[in-house]
Amino acid sequence: MDKRKARKKAERIVGRMTAYEKISQLLFNSPAIERLGINEYNWWNEAAHGVARAGMATVFPQTIGLAATFNMPLINKIGGAVSDEARAKYNKSVSLGDRGIYKGLTFWAPNINIFRDGRWGRGQETFGEDPYLTAACAVSYIKGIQGDGEYLKATACAKHFAVHSGPEYLRHEFDARVGKKDLWETYLPAFEKCVEAGVGGVMGAYNRTNGEPCCANSYLMGEVLYGKWGFDGYFVSDCGAIHDIYNGHKFAEDAEHAAAVALKRGCDLNCGGVYEKLVDAYEHDLVTDEEITRAAVKLYTIRAMLGEFEEKRPYSDIPYSVLGCEKHRELNLEAARQSLVLLENKNGFLPMGDKYRRIAVIGPNAASVTVLEGNYNGRSAEYITVADGVRRVFKNSAVNVEAGSRLIAENGYEGENLICPAVAAASEADAVILCLGLDRTTEGEELSFEADGFYRGERTSVYLPAAQRKLAEAVCGACENTVVLTFSGGPLDVGEKVRGAAKAVVHCFYPGALGGLAAAELLRGDFSPSGRLPVTFPHGGDAIPDMTDYSMKGRTYRYAEKEALYPYGYGLSYTEFDYKNAVITASCEKSAQIAVTLENAGGTDGYETVQVYAHYRDSRTETPVYQLCGVTKAFLKAKEKKTVTVDVDKYWLKAVTEDGERVIPDGGITLYIGGHQPDKRSVSLCGECLILTDGDGAGELTII
Repeated sequence: MDKRKARKKAERIVGRMTAYEKISQLLFNSPAIERLGINEYNWWNEAAHGVARAGMATVFPQTIGLAATFNMPLINKIGGAVSDEARAKYNKSVSLGDRGIYKGLTFWAPNINIFRDGRWGRGQETFGEDPYLTAACAVSYIKGIQGDGEYLKATACAKHFAVHSGPEYLRHEFDARVGKKDLWETYLPAFEKCVEAGVGGVMGAYNRTNGEPCCANSYLMGEVLYGKWGFDGYFVSDCGAIHDIYNGHKFAEDAEHAAAVALKRGCDLNCGGVYEKLVDAYEHDLVTDEEITRAAVKLYTIRAMLGEFEEKRPYSDIPYSVLGCEKHRELNLEAARQSLVLLENKNGFLPMGDKYRRIAVIGPNAASVTVLEGNYNGRSAEYITVADGVRRVFKNSAVNVEAGSRLIAENGYEGENLICPAVAAASEADAVILCLGLDRTTEGEELSFEADGFYRGERTSVYLPAAQRKLAEAVCGACENTVVLTFSGGPLDVGEKVRGAAKAVVHCFYPGALGGLAAAELLRGDFSPSGRLPVTFPHGGDAIPDMTDYSMKGRTYRYAEKEALYPYGYGLSYTEFDYKNAVITASCEKSAQIAVTLENAGGTDGYETVQVYAHYRDSRTETPVYQLCGVTKAFLKAKEKKTVTVDVDKYWLKAVTEDGERVIPDGGITLYIGGHQPDKRSVSLCGECLILTDGDGAGELTII
């Protein structure tokens, strides 16, 4: 439905309500208004990587794993599959009279905060540390969820606006202080691009930014979101964030004043119960009927665009059988395959093929379902753990499975020595697949968990937990043919001894319900790995700025001061790709197009993740070391050669001044195109990047 038409319908509906009825509709669990024939509606639903928390649904790789695919068309298809399942569940729920929580069509996803610190527990919910990739993935997912039909198939919501990425344990009282340069260069671009793409909602963060709570922030909401960007969707508080305005931030004297300031500054919907106090605020003249109406109309515009008030509800023909259907299963498996990142492969040990007759699958994540799911997840009709996948793929091998340790502790729950049977299994095996890492019980949102290296959702170290390092060293000593699979949302360093002993290392993030099958297929060689790191992996011993410091100095690949263990954009393949003849084929006011001749020079079919990085030179401001500005994924058969094009939005080819302004670099731009960023470690392992330069302003690339 055209937004203007939807807004007029919303105005007619809201115009029939009393002030108190309108206030009731500003709560996430909006009650029915029977006299007007309006059903109750619960706005709270989740879909970070599949429909969550409401029973069966396809569980795709966790968001950070989707980012590792560097595949925007794939992410768009996943968004479409998610909204198909959302409509199917909604249709069935409505037919059964259930309009409660997690049954609606308004999804509070994606999380587009910047994963600036690899220790942040919620980084797994994001698309990584880079503004460009975050924006590109988010826009693709949003368009998939919302669809391109007459009505919205479902509604996405970009969160958490803005400057939000830990610490978890301080989020209800913390003030993130950030300068204009970092704000506009790092923290806001993905939100800007999502607004341009027509995202239905924006969620405010818990914390303050530069002194004001994010759900009542005069600059972020008033000047930027509604002013400069002209956002016309709905704004929702994070759950409980209005309560924080007075209780945590002490920005308002009580709940009534907190509700009033949030509404006046543009927060339309309260996830929580504080907006019940708008009744008192209205009666005490702290808010006006016009302000209440404005918010209600925005919310009802979304409901109208979803087709709620139509005689024949749109998308009502999507059947329940679409949940976990074979098409979505295949899409899920392909996403898992493309999310896996090969970090080490000594002397081409992988692929393993079928030559190992006795395989031991060892580690606390060997047979774990939890590690497949990540967080904000649904429940899959089928899970394939790594142990399950190895049994299915290596059909002619005898497979033994041992835990070896728990995630943090060495021994079992009754004090059982777990490492001894693991070493025994390894000593009898021809090859070991060692499954290490974390899961959502150790890193995540505002956890209570505390241990060495972990504090309430965050990590204090990127090293693998000590118990698992001990296990890994023992297993590698018992079997020389050991492959390490690591699982986590953020970076992990398994330690120098394990890296030195293991024949290969694959990082799997949290790979979704079928992740174990994808991992086993990769190990055997059924496909060539093409995942790339969307977050830098530092050395475990490297000093990292305090998480409360929101300056980008020394953070991410863009402002790195140390050589990384595994750089952003890095990942190995089973084949080799050669780049030749890079040229800028088109350049207009808003975008440029780069073409390159790509050849699969190896003997294995596979995807190449083509990346374009920019290096700016500007006398007025510090610029990133490199900035990703274009990506495409190309499949080439062995020995195949083809021309590949990459579109570059010139938004990403401008420097950002200390005042937050995007300017044409006065010293020119150098562009690099290759399968990785042009840092020393990537180049030494993956080959050179081709260079295109516009250093004198006279080249083919004209920045406007």
